[in-house]
Amino acid sequence: MSIISDEKIYKIISKISLIEPSVLDTALQTAKEKNEDFVDFLIKQELIKSDEIGQLIANDLHLKYVDLSKEKIDLTTLNTIPEIVARRQKLIVFKRDEEGVKVAMANPYDYGMIKMIEKKVGDRVFPYFSTEYDINNAFSFYRKSIQQEYAVNIQKHAIKAQGTNVESVPVVKLVDDVFSYAYTNHASDIHIEPEDKEIKIRFRIDGLLYDVLSLNKAILELIVARIKILAKLRTDESRSAQDGKIITRVEGEKVDIRVSIVPVTHGEKIVMRLLSSKGRQFSLEDLGMNERDLKIVKKASSRPYGMILSTGPTGSGKTTTLYALIKLLNNRNINICTIEDPVEYDLEGVNQIQVNTATNLTFAQGLRSLLRQDPDIIMVGEIRDEETAGIAVNSAMTGHLVLSTLHTNDAATSLPRLLDMKIEPFLVASTVNVIIAQRLLRKICMKCIVSYTLTDRELEDLKTEVEISQFLDVNKISDIRFYKGKGCKSCNNSGYSGRVGIFEVLEVSDDIKELILARANNEQIKKKAMASGMTSMFEDGFEKAVSGKTTLEEIFRVTKQ
Repeated sequence: MSIISDEKIYKIISKISLIEPSVLDTALQTAKEKNEDFVDFLIKQELIKSDEIGQLIANDLHLKYVDLSKEKIDLTTLNTIPEIVARRQKLIVFKRDEEGVKVAMANPYDYGMIKMIEKKVGDRVFPYFSTEYDINNAFSFYRKSIQQEYAVNIQKHAIKAQGTNVESVPVVKLVDDVFSYAYTNHASDIHIEPEDKEIKIRFRIDGLLYDVLSLNKAILELIVARIKILAKLRTDESRSAQDGKIITRVEGEKVDIRVSIVPVTHGEKIVMRLLSSKGRQFSLEDLGMNERDLKIVKKASSRPYGMILSTGPTGSGKTTTLYALIKLLNNRNINICTIEDPVEYDLEGVNQIQVNTATNLTFAQGLRSLLRQDPDIIMVGEIRDEETAGIAVNSAMTGHLVLSTLHTNDAATSLPRLLDMKIEPFLVASTVNVIIAQRLLRKICMKCIVSYTLTDRELEDLKTEVEISQFLDVNKISDIRFYKGKGCKSCNNSGYSGRVGIFEVLEVSDDIKELILARANNEQIKKKAMASGMTSMFEDGFEKAVSGKTTLEEIFRVTKQ
């Protein structure tokens, strides 16, 4: 709970014109509708920086302010207050000197807590104001690098070879801490990879893999056994692949962990995908679609029948987009059914089926079964074959709204792809409403963002990569400021933090339907769609680069233009 009202914060920001009035009005209304803290909402939407709003509030309340992201916090000082108490009271002890103890607090007016800390430390306490957003981020300081922690631990137990006393290794804590460390660093996947003499643990963060920890090979079997037990897999089977699921809690948050274990040359390799309930909170607006695309997608989703397809390579966010659509459509008056492989999130009020090839429950078979369940909306995890494609299209023809994914490079290619799957052109033209193609780009870290203009050399390089005149006036591009991250502690010196989608949304208009009936190729379809106003993924990415959300390098890396 903020120590200052949303209305007061609104007035403070309005007074100095930091945010456009219409944008600020919408933000206040949306935060209230979502029951979110207004300050947190403004920061997360990147409408204002945490240090800016923190300083403004502190000035208004005549309080001292501290930007925790710029403080070097000694671990001994930090642990003056246990983590569990710090989280509950929303405070961080960030400095101790000859004057006394300095504490960042979401509520510096909590004199009872100040007196309690003074009694505990036997010293004077100086309260500083900090936003809850900054305090929540600072809790990561409690997590020492597990690389250091377990390097010491492994050395302590002197595990040098198989047959040494490995039973003394606290493998339960090790595995739990790997989960915790991955979660606090916003990793989407954990890779545990056995090599000749050691085990490599790597995290996928914002789409890229990073080496995190090296452990002695001697404890591999202990780690594998622990994860198999948690995932309810056979511990006596090491020669075949196994898939399972772990449901655990990390920092009070329920996390579903999808586990895949396969035998490799040096043992068993484990890949685990972390699926936090926070991932379910995405709305279509949060994904990064522009206003035109949002309007088209929402219009298509309001129709009682037809198909909405999401396309892109593995890991491009297709399923997240479909879940956001289901969240938009989900209410007690309709029956939503899904067939997925795997079920990534449990959706309340939605009937979800997991594909199981062992029992012949394929996409096609599951889809047939779903049609006998009186569905209004059907989500098919992926259209992989002609049989599934045929049933999905016929379902869309007979009064169902069908959501699904395809593996194609862009939106226009999806239409000829369906024709290749032996779907008649008139069926494709009459059922497909919208195709969403997408990729995920890393976002610039807002804590170390800097702007720059292109040098003549960079401008020439850009022109050789893409026909820039289709996006901007070539004569004015040298005046446009682009952005990048310098690299800081918050983003592990990568310059990036988080991800945002880039999209192209193809609406199947009458003109596009004519091209489908004529069996036009993807280039002809794309040309017509662009002429009708469709934004290409590269163009959408370019607009995000100009607005400071991502970098030009990231656009080229992902779109490979």
